[in-house]
Amino acid sequence: MSSELRPLSAVPFWICAVLALALGVQIASRLSTPALRASADRHTQRLLDRASGATTCQITCVKTPPASGSPEGLHTHDVDQIFYVLEGVMSIEVEGATREAGPGSLVVFPAGMPHRNWNAGRDATVHLSIATPLPAEGVPFAKPVKA
Repeated sequence: MSSELRPLSAVPFWICAVLALALGVQIASRLSTPALRASADRHTQRLLDRASGATTCQITCVKTPPASGSPEGLHTHDVDQIFYVLEGVMSIEVEGATREAGPGSLVVFPAGMPHRNWNAGRDATVHLSIATPLPAEGVPFAKPVKA
């Protein structure tokens, strides 16, 4: 595993939506924007998972208030995890190196890579978290790493 986080070109969300429509993909879920905006705490909403018919990935929208972060701290996953930052600036730690990811950033954590994310800013962050392949049922999604 490389400790280097390489910035990837951000693909505008509307391009993904247009491609999905062109391929005949139907809307599986809609984000509850009022609930997202109203919550002062960390807020998550599954947009795609087994319950909505997913077979290859899971997509979650996550709002993280200032001075908050992933509840597990430093952790790993059995699957690849991808973040697409929509709002705010997220701090990310991988193998002791800290980076910042702002709106339009695409961050990829390969399966098994220890990482953590948090919000050190003054405004909430909002990101999409994509897990692929679809995480196994009955297995904790995040596995804490002992320091």
